[in-house]
Amino acid sequence: MKILTIVGARPQFVKAAALSRELKQYSNIDEVIVHTGQHFDKNMSDIFFDEMEIPKPKYNLAINSISHGAMTGRMLEEIEEIIIKETPDLTLVFGDANSTLAGALAAKKLHVKIAHVEAGLRSFNIKMPEEVNRILTDRISDYLFCPTENAITNLNNEGYTHEEFKIIKCGDVMQDAAYYYAKNSSEKSTIISRLKVSEFILCTLHRAENTDNPKRLQEIIGALNKINKEISIILPIHPRTKKKISDLNIELNFKTIDPVGYFDMIELIKNSSLVITDSGGLQKEAYFFKKNCVTMRDQTEWVELIENKVNILVGANKKNIVAGVNEMLSRENDFNLNLYGNGNACKIIAENLNNYNL
Repeated sequence: MKILTIVGARPQFVKAAALSRELKQYSNIDEVIVHTGQHFDKNMSDIFFDEMEIPKPKYNLAINSISHGAMTGRMLEEIEEIIIKETPDLTLVFGDANSTLAGALAAKKLHVKIAHVEAGLRSFNIKMPEEVNRILTDRISDYLFCPTENAITNLNNEGYTHEEFKIIKCGDVMQDAAYYYAKNSSEKSTIISRLKVSEFILCTLHRAENTDNPKRLQEIIGALNKINKEISIILPIHPRTKKKISDLNIELNFKTIDPVGYFDMIELIKNSSLVITDSGGLQKEAYFFKKNCVTMRDQTEWVELIENKVNILVGANKKNIVAGVNEMLSRENDFNLNLYGNGNACKIIAENLNNYNL
């Protein structure tokens, strides 16, 4: 069986690392990795393949820094050529990036089966490009691997009851990765000693709904500047976010650092007092390492984190962000709930793919 795996962004590298390691256990599975280049910065791409021992991509398309439509279109065109050349039995896509949709569309038009890992998630905000990508990818996928019961409920509510869809609850592949790599992260990373900080909040900020909206971006930075007066903030800054802040001449009064690899990120999470983010993946990673989270979005696909009060939504309002941080710094939560499986999601996915008659 030949599987064509499509990746392009940091969260997909993490997921692919965990699943590729499991797929290697099957001698009859040949995995070919395609890197679309959506995340191209060395600190956001190459370092993940090196650190996490992901098999080197056979193809690197280097498609980035263009509009959503142009990016998705170019990826679709080039992935189609690769599928024709490689003739895979299955195309494997992760999450909700442009790379995900392009890979799924290319495969579907060439009648190649599609497996979508992290299927069924919904933020119910159709203005988010990630929401569009995940809905369309789910609709044309053959195997829908869902991380949570909520994801399965979403698919059922949308009519995914026909026999052509195979829906499997597998748990979260990012939990597999987090637990596996955390065992050695303190030996692999020196970031805490290099930063010389003891108490800090870890923050990430990259989502287009925040960075492309000057008012939202100014409100967020204003809140972070204020919070930093009481407790240090560390922000590994996305190159795109850095440019937006520079273009608007927004003053930063807290520490920013270059994007970091996965071991550094694990150590930052583990040693932080709190996580503030607009990322989807980091909301879960905070939970995996027993940290409260404040999410600077109006909706989240990870509703179980909100329901269990380990995460709160504060939007992009300065007052709400500051209040949310103060609340979550003092809130004690139970992180022993089994929300995302038992760390064996990749095993379940690999077993299912190996057993299906593709």
